[in-house]
Amino acid sequence: MPMNDDRTRSSGGDAVERAARAVAAARCVAISSGAGMSRESGIPTFREAPGALWKDFDPERFASPEGFRRDPAGVWRWYRERRRMMARVRPHEGHRALARLESLVDEVIVLTQNIDGLHQAAGSRRVVELHGNIHRFRCFGAGHPAVGIDADADEPPRCACGSLVRPAVVWFGEMLDADDLDAAYDALARCDVLLVVGTSATVQPAAEFPALARRHGATVVEINPRRTPASDVATVVVRATARQALPAIVARVEARIDSPETG
Repeated sequence: MPMNDDRTRSSGGDAVERAARAVAAARCVAISSGAGMSRESGIPTFREAPGALWKDFDPERFASPEGFRRDPAGVWRWYRERRRMMARVRPHEGHRALARLESLVDEVIVLTQNIDGLHQAAGSRRVVELHGNIHRFRCFGAGHPAVGIDADADEPPRCACGSLVRPAVVWFGEMLDADDLDAAYDALARCDVLLVVGTSATVQPAAEFPALARRHGATVVEINPRRTPASDVATVVVRATARQALPAIVARVEARIDSPETG
């Protein structure tokens, strides 16, 4: 997509101010969040060194249905350690800023690729978990939710139907939940602003979210310290981390709403 004159590519106050102005005028704000947002709470990303999870672990072994069939106990214990690690982290200021935004805008919906539940822990109420949630479980054989599971067990427990229980996350080779996708595409069609936060913009289908929202007329704001494919689609680019940029944007939204004459 060719460059437009209305785009700003800056980590300075102008980009933050333009993002805040768009959000303050919006009725519906959608947020597409990725691993970079959780990294700021201390959760390693899958691909980016240092500390990338797939640097030391084979995704086909630990994050695929075939891997679970071959070694259900090994996969279960690997996810158990990840759950324990994620249980120790807390939402950061960026997560909390998005939750606070719900009191300032008519509608806020988070479309996240993250499986850690940090958005909900921060107080966000409308979260579409595109890749599932590591703290929940489902039946491996039938796919229905599994409750009352001993998450600390050494072996994968059995579902009430007799099948093994697995983490309720999307593995390689699996389709995303159709209802979650419908909710995401509906939000992208209706939102006035899409904040693209901490995502590499390379994993489908979330990689197409910025272009979809832009085609529907939304202002697309990328918040990322690094350039990504979304940078070429965004209306405003804030070269900063989620932890830095989101509190600053939301604070300016609050100030604009409290003093509407500044708009």
